Amino acid sequence: MTTANITQQAKPRLLQGNEAVVEGAIYAGCRFFAGYPITPATEISEAMAWRLPGVGGTFIQMEDEIASMGAVIGASLAGAKAMTATSGPGFSLMQENLGFAVMAEVPCVIVNVMRGGPSTGLPTHVSQGDVQQARWGTHGDHPIIVLAAATTRECFDLTVRAFNLAEKYRTPVILLTDEVVAHTREKIVLPPPGELEVVERMRPTVPPDWYIPYEDTASGVPPMGIFGDGYRYHVTGLVHDVRGFPTERADEIVPFFNRLFRKINQHFGDIMMVKEDLAEDAEVLVIAYGSVARSARRAVREAREKGIKAGLLQLVTLWPFPRQLVEPHLKWAKAVLVPELNMGQMSREVKRVNQGLTRVEMLNRIDGSLITPGEILERLVKM
Repeated sequence: MTTANITQQAKPRLLQGNEAVVEGAIYAGCRFFAGYPITPATEISEAMAWRLPGVGGTFIQMEDEIASMGAVIGASLAGAKAMTATSGPGFSLMQENLGFAVMAEVPCVIVNVMRGGPSTGLPTHVSQGDVQQARWGTHGDHPIIVLAAATTRECFDLTVRAFNLAEKYRTPVILLTDEVVAHTREKIVLPPPGELEVVERMRPTVPPDWYIPYEDTASGVPPMGIFGDGYRYHVTGLVHDVRGFPTERADEIVPFFNRLFRKINQHFGDIMMVKEDLAEDAEVLVIAYGSVARSARRAVREAREKGIKAGLLQLVTLWPFPRQLVEPHLKWAKAVLVPELNMGQMSREVKRVNQGLTRVEMLNRIDGSLITPGEILERLVKM
């Protein structure tokens, strides 16, 4: 890339969250997108259809979200960094193939721009109702990584981060935004190529004949052979042995699942992320994520002006739940407020970790409107 191009890219740009997701995907090396239009995520598909051909990538509009997820898995197995984007009803349709990607250890990124539900729900309004679905939507015990963006810049950064985690740990990664984050336009400066780390998947170092596709390793992550490079192996949603063939032997089933979880569990320090704002001495702590974290940040600062020692702990990684980063604050704070655009999904995790350390209160809204800074401030004053 020429200096002129780098300079041009470094200029401020006015982007909405959905557009920033696209720029982050391109930056991370995404070269395949399969999706189906759905409010409020359609701009991601539209922008990917325009951007991907220019970088040698492929865009396919599929017949539905089930097929979209299947195409993403196939593209990843063939060596491409692959992504899809959807909203609530489409995310529901993706769950079966999402489980397949977990079982077959296929890296990919799924962006879910949350809207009101269930069913068709409130398709043009904001919600955070898919948090538990992102963790447990596909059936069976399974590990998963879920990130949540609150700003346009975070949409860019966390899309890059999602691809890095997917490629590093051979797993699907879910990025949650919501209607407000997706459609908020903000001025941001995108980093030049090379400024942010971009991770590539670990490839085999042995000839195809020697390759063991699901071998155990110290990291728990086996190297991933690419079909186009001559590495042919059995891919299945069934529990399989180290060579990919279905098994019902306990001495193969148990080690497989242990490794599947271990490759995530032993890397918690790399995966878990939170952001703190005035939280180091907070007596009243707000724990929030997504668009609600924006309102909470404003409310916390206004509370400080009133002499209230308030602080914000923004959850960036939702799953695995960042217990080690949350628990110390629960020991210090006199009270905790968890505002959410649902009936109380992440507050359940906070209460589970809290175990009586402090008082945990909820602030919930389910009418498709954003929780305002004023509403959070009012509760902080009462607390």
